Amino acid sequence: MSDELPLLSVRELKALADASGRPFASVLVVKKLATKNASNGNPFLILDLGDRTGSFGCTLFSDGVVFDTVKDVGEGGVLRVEGRVDYYQGRLSPKLLKVVALSDAELAVPGLIDNLVEVAPEPATELWAEFQHFIDAISHDELRMTVRGIFEEVGEVFKWTPAAVSMHHAYRHGLLEHTIHMARACKALLPLYPEVDADLAMAGILIHDTGKTVEYEGAMSTKRSRKGILQGHVVLGYQLARKHGIKSRLDPERLERLEHIVLSHQGEPEWGAAVYAATPEAVFVSMIDNLDAKMGMVQRSLRQANGHDEFSERLPGLSTVLLTKPLTPKA
Repeated sequence: MSDELPLLSVRELKALADASGRPFASVLVVKKLATKNASNGNPFLILDLGDRTGSFGCTLFSDGVVFDTVKDVGEGGVLRVEGRVDYYQGRLSPKLLKVVALSDAELAVPGLIDNLVEVAPEPATELWAEFQHFIDAISHDELRMTVRGIFEEVGEVFKWTPAAVSMHHAYRHGLLEHTIHMARACKALLPLYPEVDADLAMAGILIHDTGKTVEYEGAMSTKRSRKGILQGHVVLGYQLARKHGIKSRLDPERLERLEHIVLSHQGEPEWGAAVYAATPEAVFVSMIDNLDAKMGMVQRSLRQANGHDEFSERLPGLSTVLLTKPLTPKA
């Protein structure tokens, strides 16, 4: 890599104004990689590269000098990249001129991984301590035992698993953060809805996405596991709820309602729900889940805003761009 080029983060690249053609260098993770075939039969790669500050997509054709290196390193690989800034439909999409896969020894350099892996903004240790308090606050003994049993089985994985591959809270500790935010919202909103059983709603929130600890895998990039593809986190979470509800001798009616929360929390069948929410608690949990998923997209987009652009890139989960320019303070 050219010594003259300082390493730029994705946020710094996106903040460059009128930079088309400008040379740059970065160290980036291959977050997504797919091989396609052009109409002439020649293969090309569609990939997302990123670090803890953001990501961008680009396309590599088989006649390019970097094609084989990127294909060989695969998803989760770390690359030292040189290229020229370019844009496609208004989005950063650089032309890569040189890539080098980093060795294990190079990855061990202090601070490198921290710069590459996006994490939740709140400390994971504090989130986990708060999580324990929410479990302890469930007053129904068998329901609390059911929740405890589930987290004893899934173990440490829950603490670092992302909440999604790309849509919301898609970073390390994202699932823990998302669940805590939902629990906080639940506690604040419960007084408005006395028809909702507080213990059942909180238990449902705490376990609703536990199937994602099995659905997702990967340290540097996230992808769906074999079970995740064949069953999905809704079914996997239902299995956990049923197993530990029976083990804790939870009464059949509460177990059925807890299972229903897990099965319906995605809201719509096209979003992955097995059924529509059909109990007060399930409707309540589903709405809070949808709220925090969308606000999680907003929060992440605001964190990654570069200060140069008024709007974010289009957010698929919101079906629009987001105004990231701060509100002008009152004079």
